[in-house]
Amino acid sequence: MTTEVLVVGAGPTGMTTANELRLAGVSCVLVDRLPRASELSKAGGLQSRTQEALDQRGLLEPLLATGDYPVTTAHFAGNLLPLVRGRHRFPWRSLPQVALEGFLEKHLAAEGIPVRRDHELVGLEQDADGVTATFADGTAIRSRYLVAADGGRSTVRKLLGAEFSGRPGTETTVAADVRLSAEVPMHTITPEGYRAQVFPLGVDSEGRPLRRLTLGGPGWSLDREVPVTEDEIRTGLKTVFGDRVELVELRYARRITNAALQAAQYRHGRVFLAGDAAHVHLPLGAQGMNSGIQDAMNLGWKLGAAVRGTAPEGLLDSYHAERHPVGAAVLRNVQAQSLLLDAGPDSAAARSLFAELVQLPEVQYQLNDLLSGMGFRYAFPGSEEHPLIGLPAHDLGPELRTGRGVLVDPEKRFGALAGRWADRVTRVETGAAAMLVRPDGYVAWAGAPEGLEPAIRQWFGAPVS
Repeated sequence: MTTEVLVVGAGPTGMTTANELRLAGVSCVLVDRLPRASELSKAGGLQSRTQEALDQRGLLEPLLATGDYPVTTAHFAGNLLPLVRGRHRFPWRSLPQVALEGFLEKHLAAEGIPVRRDHELVGLEQDADGVTATFADGTAIRSRYLVAADGGRSTVRKLLGAEFSGRPGTETTVAADVRLSAEVPMHTITPEGYRAQVFPLGVDSEGRPLRRLTLGGPGWSLDREVPVTEDEIRTGLKTVFGDRVELVELRYARRITNAALQAAQYRHGRVFLAGDAAHVHLPLGAQGMNSGIQDAMNLGWKLGAAVRGTAPEGLLDSYHAERHPVGAAVLRNVQAQSLLLDAGPDSAAARSLFAELVQLPEVQYQLNDLLSGMGFRYAFPGSEEHPLIGLPAHDLGPELRTGRGVLVDPEKRFGALAGRWADRVTRVETGAAAMLVRPDGYVAWAGAPEGLEPAIRQWFGAPVS
């Protein structure tokens, strides 16, 4: 083997996967087809659950120290959601994807995992022992497992012939990173159906505010390969806002589609799909990037256990079982938002009614839980018996930085039992209640003491002795 795990794609999903494998003590190679890092921010924010996960790895504080990333408010189809439940420990942050990628790439390089760029994948074969990936320059990498984090047009997915179904894109929207001459509303739709959304993207090197601008409407849907021009942006701004705002600077722009597609299976033998390679949708609320990072957090430690030989039966299959429903839920809420953003008269009536409903606190709480991932609960064994099982453990931070499981044992009852899994689970004696937490931060057991050992075996395999 060249390496234990090959990660294809050096975006946030791929780099998070590589970091999880590093914590698990597993060798990995991280490749990307681009000769240099992309300057394109497909996403512009960090949700609370992603920030919590980064904090649990000790990465959030140094990431936020790299720039000015203002606290902002989540939205659903342009409707602001200022109310959040108490478990949302971290507020929504406006942070461009390129800033996160630059930080993660430097972090991994410092840990001995540089991104191998200019690696265009052209062939893929797998057998009972591993996967062989071949590249355009004639080189090959042999690994035990491969993670496809190579985006919505995933080469790995195509080489696998994996089913990728749903709704193909029916129209395109312009997405651009810009500086504007004045503040404008976050969401505007004209009576003719032209629409614009404007979100903060932090500031540039000179402290000037940057904005993510999207423009759509009748007659504006062009082939996604048609270049976006400054004149097109200026015309769009004038159509929606009149003379209230002008384009000061266009950083870059592209066309995005409203496709809503998901892989039928996230696992194909020794190959796993993650991030946009597994699910694509209209970018609303940075849910693609954030859910991709959560895919990586879920998968990384499981691959590590499989390589080390400690994975219990079914652990690798649990990746699809747990993350596929999350991807489907994201696609569903994005499609609902797309409907509300449509220009038709029926959509205008739905927007008006929804704007009234979203003023209700419980609606805001529910939508914030949905968009952030904080409210999604995995269907773990025992979850029907205890309200914490299957949810993130919000009161852990440094305890999870090693990438191991954690047994919270405040009453000091489980020392002997925990000792049998001391190579995989860290026992701590502080905390409000006893619980077993997986390396990805989700509660695997709480409540009845007799359920602890079965839960440890379920997620961490057989003991040392």
